[in-house]
Formats: sequence, structure tokens, C-alpha cells
Amino acid sequence: MSQDTKVKTTESSPAAPSKARKSLPVLDPSGDYYYWWLNTMVFPVMYNLIIIVCRACFPDLQHSYLVAWLVLDYTSDLLYLLDIVVHFHTGFLEQGILVVEKGRISSRYVHTWSFFLDLASLVPTDVAYVRLGPHTPMLRLNRFLRVPRLFEAFDRTETRTAYPNAFRITKLMLYIFVVIHWNSCLYFALSRYLGFGRDAWVYPDPAQPGFERLRRQYLYSFYFSTLILTTVGDTPMPAQEEEYLFMVGDFLLAVMGFATIMGSMSSVIYNMNTADAAFYPDHALVKKYMKLQHVNRRLQRRVIDWYQHLRINKKMTNEVAILQHLPERLRAEVAVSVHLSTLSRVQIFQNCEASLLEELVLKLQPQTYSPGEYVCRKGDIGREMYIIREGQLAVVADDGITQYAVLGAGLYFGEISIINIKGNMSGNRRTANIKSLGYSDLFCLSKEDLKEVLSEYPQAQAVMEEKGREILLKMNKLDVNAEAAEIALG
Repeated sequence: MSQDTKVKTTESSPAAPSKARKSLPVLDPSGDYYYWWLNTMVFPVMYNLIIIVCRACFPDLQHSYLVAWLVLDYTSDLLYLLDIVVHFHTGFLEQGILVVEKGRISSRYVHTWSFFLDLASLVPTDVAYVRLGPHTPMLRLNRFLRVPRLFEAFDRTETRTAYPNAFRITKLMLYIFVVIHWNSCLYFALSRYLGFGRDAWVYPDPAQPGFERLRRQYLYSFYFSTLILTTVGDTPMPAQEEEYLFMVGDFLLAVMGFATIMGSMSSVIYNMNTADAAFYPDHALVKKYMKLQHVNRRLQRRVIDWYQHLRINKKMTNEVAILQHLPERLRAEVAVSVHLSTLSRVQIFQNCEASLLEELVLKLQPQTYSPGEYVCRKGDIGREMYIIREGQLAVVADDGITQYAVLGAGLYFGEISIINIKGNMSGNRRTANIKSLGYSDLFCLSKEDLKEVLSEYPQAQAVMEEKGREILLKMNKLDVNAEAAEIALG
């Protein structure tokens, strides 16, 4: 995350040739401070968007809490003014570099539509209170012009949150609430214009018991608007032309809203399915294949259990595909932060230069083994080494039951088989049977990947071969005479 940059200016004074003067910081538009300011601006924008129309259409609400509304109005105006100041101190990118010069920032801002909208939203229309009185909140409708700030805050939050799909649904529900809220306010205002209780469609006469209360007025209007916009309930037939026009407008709005909701929900579901497909293998194809090929039920059960284990425990086997769109260096940094500690435990990789380990980390392939599954068998050709990330594996006899040793997290095996060490008595053959006791997560590093990386690091290759030789000597698996003969022939 970029850090906010502070800029200092200097001015001359008679007492000193130059004197440093601190100025307000320049914010990085992708930084944390700017993000939290955007979230702060959500409150005054939402306040104006929801409350102004409600106060204008429900006179009792306006008259009952006038002092509170005035305090909140001018508090939101203060935040609007501070937002303009923030704009004048928010840098911008030019050729990928953050511009922090105040003059260039100001010049760029005042030549944008955003500046004119921000100014228009702060036009002091309240001065008309002197003539019209303080109970005319519609004079503040120009405050709606700051709504683009709300959309910007929502966009930033969606990219930062760990649950973007849940946030999209929450945002959609908020939009639905605002639409119904506005519609209910307009319904009540229209009812007052036509006359309360004039027919069955308008709001009942407040003279009736219970209908004079402000809470009942709003809830009844909100309920009525919900019925119209969702078209799920019976509403009284309109009796006047204004009522017909209102209903037609609401029906058109409902059709557009339904299409918007369906499109948004389809997008969320598609994104969730796409994310699942990216993180986890498609088990449906494998299940269909096994069914068509008449694979026995026991083996099918093992495969299904393996897929289920991956999903329940949120384990991934295709990290390379997930990170493939990141730039190479950024992909390396992510992989290093996740896996470097595991790779550095391997004895033959200790004390290797950092750049070599970074290259190797990108080659690690995560694998998950089921209970009772063999990772390798004695006599198999060794083409890869394994690092245990989680779980337990047993070194077992040929009968698969007798256990010689148990390997746990952080241990490794098979490393000697992928390094061509002269005089290795085992050659490339596995010398033991390794079986997973439960579900085990391993990292696999192939011989080809190691060879590709070491081709760029000959010195590291020599160091690793020497460490491997020391390990073979301790295991009495190194034929010194054969080693000498190979060196002589080489």
C-alpha cells in the first residue's frame, strides 16, 4: 500500500534566508487515509440522500426536530467543505508516478466536472430560509450532487473487502431501500396533495385513531410502496389521474428494478462459481468420468472424499493458475511470503542465496494425499522431492503395515534423488515406502524444475551437491570409488 506523502514548502523572511513551513499532507488516492476519508463521506451523503426528502414530505418530522436537523445539516455542510479541501490535497498518478505538487493538483482539480459539482453542492441555498422559513428542506436538494463520492467509496470498499460478493449484495439491498424510501415519501406527499382519505388509494385520514402518528404515516407509506414496487400484493385501484400516473411510473420502476436485481444476483453467483472453479478442481467432471468408465464404488468414494476434504478445509492444489495474472516479481513475492519458511527448512537448501530460493518457491506444487495413499514406493524412479506442510506420513515395510518411522510437518524426503550426485549407490530409485496416515499436504519439487533453476546458479548447484554428498556419507549410501571413477571420466 502506498504511503501518504508529506510536502514541505519554504518561504523567505527577514530574520532568516529560508524558513521551513509545514503544509497539509498530500494524500495518495490509493492510500489508507484517503480510503477512510471516503468512508467518512458516506455518512453526510447518505444523510442528505435519505433525510432531506423525508423531511420535505413528512411535515411533522420537520417541525418536531428542527434544531436537530439544523445541527446535522450544517455538520454535513462542514464535511462537504472539508471534502473539497481533501480534493485539493489528493495527488494523482502521471506516468505511474504520484504527483504531490500542490499547484498541479489544484489546477487539475478545478478543471474537472467533480469540482463544479462539489461547488454546486455547497451553494448556500439556505439563505432562502430568511424569506421562506426554516421548514423548507427542499432548498437543500443541491446536496445530492455529492452522490458520486458515495459511489467512489463503495467501489473502493468492494476492492478492499475480503467478502466482495457479500458487499455487493449489501449494496444492492441499500439501493433497494433508498428507492422504496423515496417512493414512500412521494406517495405520502401525493396523498397530502390529493387529500388524505379521499379514496381507498391515498393515505387514510389522519383523524382516524392511530393514523395521526408519524411512525404510522411512514411505515404505512413504506409498506404501500413496497407492495407496488415488488408487485407481490393487492393494492387499491387508483381513482384519479395522478394516482394512475404514479402507479404506471412505479410499475415501470419495478420492472427495471427486477431486471437490475436479477442481473446483480446472477453476477454475484457467477463470480462465486468462478472463484470456486479457480480454487478447487471440478469434481463433477471426474465423477461423470468414473461413472462412465464403471470405476468401482470404493475407489469412487475415495475420490469424492478427497474432493470433500479440499473444500471443507479450504485447500488449493492449483496456486500457479490462481496467481498467473500477477506480474512475475509480484507473484514471486506472494509465493515467498507463503512458502519460503517451508522451503528454508530443507537441509540442502539452507544457506542458499535468497534469489535462488525465490525461484524455487515458484516451482513448488502443492499436493494433498488421502489416508492410506502411497506417496512413493521402494524401487520407484525418483523424479521429485517432497516437503511436508501438514499431516503425518509413515515409512512402512513392503507389507504396508509395519512402520519404521513417522514423518511430520516440516520434514522432507526424496531430496537426494533429484540431485545428480556422483557415487550415489541408490541412483534415482526410491529406497523406502512412504504412506500417508491421514490427509497430508505436501509440496512437490520436480527434478526438472530444480535443474532449470540451478542452471542459472552453478555455484549454488555445487554447494547443494556437496551437502547431498555429506548426507549420503552419513547414510552409508555413497560409493567413494564410483564417485572417483565418475569424476575421472568426467
